[in-house]
Amino acid sequence: MRALILVLLLGVIPSNLLAQTGIKGRVSSGENALVEAKITMAQTTLGTLTDEAGFYKFEALEPGSYNLVVEYVGYKTVKKKLEVVAGKLTTWDFDLPLDSDLNEIVVSATLKPVLKSESVVPVEIYTPKFLQKNPTSSLFDAVRLINGVQPQLNCNVCNTGDIHINGMEGPYTMILIDGMPIVSSLSSVYGLSGIPNSLIERIEVVKGPASSLYGTEAMGGIINVITKNAKSAPLLSLDGFTTSWLETNLDAAMKFKLGEKTHSLLGVNYFKYGERKDLNKDGYTDVTLQDRISLFNKWNFDRSDERSASMAIRYLYEDRWGGENHWNRERDRGGDQVYGESIFTNRFEAIGMYQLPTTPNIYTQFSYNWHQQNSFYGIESYQAKQQVIFGQAYWDTAWKNHSLLLGASYKYTYYDDNTRGTGIYDEEGLVENDPMKRPNLGLFVQDEWSLNKQHKLLLGYRLDYDRVHKEIHSPRIGYKYMPSSHHILRASFGTGFRVVNVFTEDHRALTGAREVVFAEALDPEKSYNGNLNYTWKVPASFGVISFDATAFYSYFTNKIDADTDTDQTKIIYDNLDGHAISQGLSLNVDVVFDFPLKLMMGATYMDVYRKEEGEKNPLYHAPKWSGNLLATYDFGSGFSTDLTGNWTGSMRLPRVEDDYRPEYSPWVVLANIQITKKFNERFELYGGVKNLFNTLPKEDVIARWWDPYGEPGNGIEPPAGRTDVIFEPNDYSYTPLQGIQGFLGLRYTVF
Repeated sequence: MRALILVLLLGVIPSNLLAQTGIKGRVSSGENALVEAKITMAQTTLGTLTDEAGFYKFEALEPGSYNLVVEYVGYKTVKKKLEVVAGKLTTWDFDLPLDSDLNEIVVSATLKPVLKSESVVPVEIYTPKFLQKNPTSSLFDAVRLINGVQPQLNCNVCNTGDIHINGMEGPYTMILIDGMPIVSSLSSVYGLSGIPNSLIERIEVVKGPASSLYGTEAMGGIINVITKNAKSAPLLSLDGFTTSWLETNLDAAMKFKLGEKTHSLLGVNYFKYGERKDLNKDGYTDVTLQDRISLFNKWNFDRSDERSASMAIRYLYEDRWGGENHWNRERDRGGDQVYGESIFTNRFEAIGMYQLPTTPNIYTQFSYNWHQQNSFYGIESYQAKQQVIFGQAYWDTAWKNHSLLLGASYKYTYYDDNTRGTGIYDEEGLVENDPMKRPNLGLFVQDEWSLNKQHKLLLGYRLDYDRVHKEIHSPRIGYKYMPSSHHILRASFGTGFRVVNVFTEDHRALTGAREVVFAEALDPEKSYNGNLNYTWKVPASFGVISFDATAFYSYFTNKIDADTDTDQTKIIYDNLDGHAISQGLSLNVDVVFDFPLKLMMGATYMDVYRKEEGEKNPLYHAPKWSGNLLATYDFGSGFSTDLTGNWTGSMRLPRVEDDYRPEYSPWVVLANIQITKKFNERFELYGGVKNLFNTLPKEDVIARWWDPYGEPGNGIEPPAGRTDVIFEPNDYSYTPLQGIQGFLGLRYTVF
């Protein structure tokens, strides 16, 4: 490992080269840099993408005339003929105008194509360039570098997890693909795996409730993964890497045409990890062994009058297991001698959008997902199926200085498993199977009112009808004040709601090890929230500094909790007799220097707790302090380096009875370094080190790991001085079990 680090660090010191013959410049729209804008040279195979500051460069060109074509989704294409002089880097900047007729762009906050600076609701945008700063094999791991967003591991054996926004648990975060709620609750981390990075156009993050547009599951925020347009995507993209732990990941995408008016983009993701590692010597695999493949195909159709039409499908298969190191699938799956958790996942998704051929701008969207899970958690079998059908139509129109949106949606969820969650049991066993069938109808309206160039008002309202909870109302109001292009103040207030499906959201309920009991008919969770956001761009003598500060507050009623203490054989679900609060402050600072250095820093303070009968208790896995750091430096001659990291303060952790482990975690810092060498516009090589400080848990992540079945299951004597706790493999997680590791990969792109 030390040799690998030395080689990588030595590689960042290139020799000084003479000035190159070529073209360089910046692509922007006004003062906004356009990241990953596509620049090609007509009648050649040369092409490149702008970096995170909007800059591009072509070197080692032959002197002569070149026709540059600059493209960026949502902006009008610009073409320019330039002369290249021998021994000189010709500078030419491009300012792209917004294409107001292009309706394919979905800005997650309002369902409308709009510049980030024009949105009333603050939206954070992350491009593949951001994801490439710390290469990962899944979206779940990639969002770790986003300030205020926390991927949380919920099981230390099977490595299931969810994504927290501003301290709120995973079920409060809605995951969208191309604006569609494709990642259902059953999929959990499994649905977040296998989305090829080579297909991602950008990721939009909205922190705070968005129920007025998206309905249930959007109380904490949304993460919208927007895939590339098949028409403008590169002809071929390859990205593969492996690590010193022998984790191997491959992303590949290729576009082609089917006739004159159909463009197709085909993507494949494959991930393999098959090593039984046990660095903490507890007898269990530190990381689940996985074999995963995902296939993605998207079609974009050319229509008259630039009307939108697209469709995409994805299939995911995954085989993962974790447990005692000597676990054997053929011998031990479902057995009571060697503990293991084994999950087979089959998943199919379909997404589509079609703009009606009418004079009014009417859009229809649909999605469907089918998820089958065949799993064993020790001796407990969990066999589940879920299907979710979603469709919506909305009318987008303008009247004077009002931008109006009126729509309706329908969502149908079918869920069945082999536990008490969907069955009626007596002493002899199952009496009647009763799958969950839940329809939900929603109506929504939105008015974006431009009072003048400085003031904009957003009014929204949604009415949902649920068969159990009847009518649910979700109003919201937003306001944007923009005195100049360097200052923007945004404020939003509203309500959110969530209809809870406990069987797909609580890992303890999934195993069926306890009887599921409802103390009463559960009411939907509700929230009342307010956000205040301020962005400020400061031109300086050395570059540009951007500040983005947010204060957030959410008050929750009817919060549903799982009581596992009253009766050790039961999980009792009940509405909280009190309230819960999520409040805090966050700050993001971006610094782009005149020399080739860019810094991104963030910090978040949170106070997330529930209060019942006068007693205040912090929520689990909600650290008061957290933050991130990204630094990128371009050395020239194709060499660049990225230093990334995130830190998490002390947070409360779930424990079992008589637990010997601390109730609060220590502070944790995870840091990574990467070196990239770009040989030409097509090929680049990258490598680095993850978890530079070798940060690992200080305590047992699995309670009573030496005795999963009541007898020494792995031949290890109980450690001295530890109380007789019960076996519990879940929840006690605050940092990954992987220590320091190296990685090496390559990317190849043909435009």
